[in-house]
Amino acid sequence: MTPSPVIRLHTNDDVLIATQQLMPGMLIEPENLTVRELIPPGHKVAARDIQAGDAVRRYNQIIGFATTDIGSGRHVHTHNLSMGEFERDYGIGQDVRTLTPVAKPATFMGYKRPNGKVGTRNYIAVIASVNCSATVVRAIANHFNPQRLESYPNVDGVIALPHPLGCGLGATGEGMDILRRTLVGYAKHPNFAGVLFVGLGCEQNQIAPLLTLVGAHEPGMLQQLVMQAEGGTTAAIKKGITQVTAMLEQASFCKREEVSVSHLIVGLNCGGSDGYSGITANPALGGASDLLISHGGTTILSETPEIYGAEHLLTRRAASPEIAHKLIDRIRWWKDYTSRTGGEMNNNPSVGNKAGGLTTILEKSLGAVAKGGTSTLNGVFQYAEPVTARGFVYMDTPGYDPVSATGQAAGGAQIICFTT
Repeated sequence: MTPSPVIRLHTNDDVLIATQQLMPGMLIEPENLTVRELIPPGHKVAARDIQAGDAVRRYNQIIGFATTDIGSGRHVHTHNLSMGEFERDYGIGQDVRTLTPVAKPATFMGYKRPNGKVGTRNYIAVIASVNCSATVVRAIANHFNPQRLESYPNVDGVIALPHPLGCGLGATGEGMDILRRTLVGYAKHPNFAGVLFVGLGCEQNQIAPLLTLVGAHEPGMLQQLVMQAEGGTTAAIKKGITQVTAMLEQASFCKREEVSVSHLIVGLNCGGSDGYSGITANPALGGASDLLISHGGTTILSETPEIYGAEHLLTRRAASPEIAHKLIDRIRWWKDYTSRTGGEMNNNPSVGNKAGGLTTILEKSLGAVAKGGTSTLNGVFQYAEPVTARGFVYMDTPGYDPVSATGQAAGGAQIICFTT
């Protein structure tokens, strides 16, 4: 049997998705539809006559409004479909679905940490407190090349974590709070056996408050280095190498042990999306999310500007009204932010997304939320906030993938799954 050249996702949908290039005059027999113009693969073809102003549905959800009359068989895209305001049915908690836990959770070989967390890797991290120490951080980590690490077979590597912040912003306030929350989240991450903080000395983001926020740590495995106290760059690099070497000796005693996958926290991200992402890679990752949760694990969905228009599908799965309203509040914050800065929520999709068949952020978001599977939403967290709930949760992050993944890792994710 020849595969259909289109996919209908729901009986109520106004558009079909082309699985191949559709040529004018093609008859799509199951739909009794004649193609009226060239439709690229992944793009949408009108399944019926659509009047100007009509809401247009895909996934049985609104993806935009027709800006002109669109005849059946015509290409539906940016030239005739745009954003519009409409009421969301938040239906808080109405679609809560409890997954049946498996009798015997799967296991993996991980690194048990003294605080009860489990790492999937065994690294030493060299973290900058400020942009001014980035060169020193990189130099220390680069010293430990594969040849030098051969003596420590149980250590996966020494990695540098520089960043462009830490000074030139207030010592208190939201900006500093987010930066410190992120750095502390990394310092407490179970994939790190040891951490060395490196600062310049005069920066706003001083190391001492960071260490206080990190709290108790395995003896000898949380170190600090201040460049000005050591007398400059060269001396600081030399001392940092000595400090990391000492931590490597201790980290080398760590060995993988069999542990339950319930210890895993997995960040869910997507990028390079096209018309197929919401029906292929993203729902597949959503199925994996549900599977991990049934084994006791945790997954994090993020990128708030890229769930706009689909947030009501998440609030319907919220375990409590409080959780639902936390998510709604974050959507409102982003709408206000884009308004204040002269932008709009629909400045996403990107050029590449549109070339692949996506038209509005509403359409993109409906595909993006598929990464979150079908299980109950058990928590909503701020950027880089420690993820304390189990199961499926949400973290407020930008739609910029590297920044989103950074927040998820700071929140505790040992693994990031990125569909593209």
